[in-house]
Amino acid sequence: MAQSTTIIAFDQHAATTVAAVLLPGHQRAALHPMTSDPPTLGRFVERLRRQGPVQCCYEAGPCGFDLQRYLGGRQIPCDVIAPALIPRRPGDRIKTDRRDASQLAILYRSGALTAIHIPTEQEEAARDLLRCREDIRADLLRARHRLSKFLLRHGRRFTATHAWSRQHDAWLRAQTWPLPALEQTHQAYLRTVDEAVARLRALEADLRALLDLEPLRSRARRLRCFRGIDDLSALTIAAELGDPARFPTAPSLMAFVGLVPSEHSSGAKQARGGITKTGNAHLRRVLVEAAWHYRHHPFVGQTLDRRQRGAPADVVAHAWTAQQRLHRRYARFAARGKPKQHVVTAIARELTGFLWAVLVPSADRPSLERRILGSSMR
Repeated sequence: MAQSTTIIAFDQHAATTVAAVLLPGHQRAALHPMTSDPPTLGRFVERLRRQGPVQCCYEAGPCGFDLQRYLGGRQIPCDVIAPALIPRRPGDRIKTDRRDASQLAILYRSGALTAIHIPTEQEEAARDLLRCREDIRADLLRARHRLSKFLLRHGRRFTATHAWSRQHDAWLRAQTWPLPALEQTHQAYLRTVDEAVARLRALEADLRALLDLEPLRSRARRLRCFRGIDDLSALTIAAELGDPARFPTAPSLMAFVGLVPSEHSSGAKQARGGITKTGNAHLRRVLVEAAWHYRHHPFVGQTLDRRQRGAPADVVAHAWTAQQRLHRRYARFAARGKPKQHVVTAIARELTGFLWAVLVPSADRPSLERRILGSSMR
């Protein structure tokens, strides 16, 4: 960063923002409180830009990327900073918006901060719709639990088949109650479940329509060739990942989704712990769910065969290689007595490498496989 650049760091909230301006050669930032709407912030930056080059930044948060896009549209450089990677002093017990903005400006000029990837508006819209689906799924789960607990309190147990099957649904609707209040309670809980199911189905139909849009369509088409990744899982990975070319290696993508082991080593002592769980939790959840499928023997059934039709032959072959290798790894780890959750996490990490190989056009496949082999769980 040029020494003549003025740093402008925003501590942004819903209604108010504090702007910290760090002029070239100065060690203390001037603080300016103002409203949070992008036009107001943009006019403030424009006045400073008349005096020389400026560089803006703010911490990622609930206000999203509107400010970054507004400034970027006016050719004003602006980075959005990863909050989890901002250095914090352990003994610092005072937190205010003014201090946060000032420290952000000083750290940004020093180069100690990490900027996050800015998704396109289409990617962000797809993410919002996918995360809305997750919220509705959580609502459905809570509604079903409430209905189940109500029935259990009154000694009603269903044991014929799996819960929430067609037989279970018919059993739920056939229940009768001796008191009107109990009947009304049962119907109210049942309506809540039905409404959540209807909302979920409607939203999933809307999500599948996104598969016709580029670049989500081409990325999802490749991802669907892998076992355990259906249309919605592929769409989730494509939308949450954004441009896969921003990851130069497979391990960098594994680190992004938080599937690499944590480490606390010093001197001759080496200590590795559980996975870091940093980065994108939505993406990590989908990958772990997909990894469970590799406990089964390699097989291409009708559903997977239908998903692979029309896909590039090298991608289909790569997906088959992944099936064979990941199943062998799962069986080997399980035979050694590793906890299932640890095994599945290791499989998800390696699956991430295989997905990276088919998403990044310039990927060096043989080099990738050597790296995957070298990153196995000990």
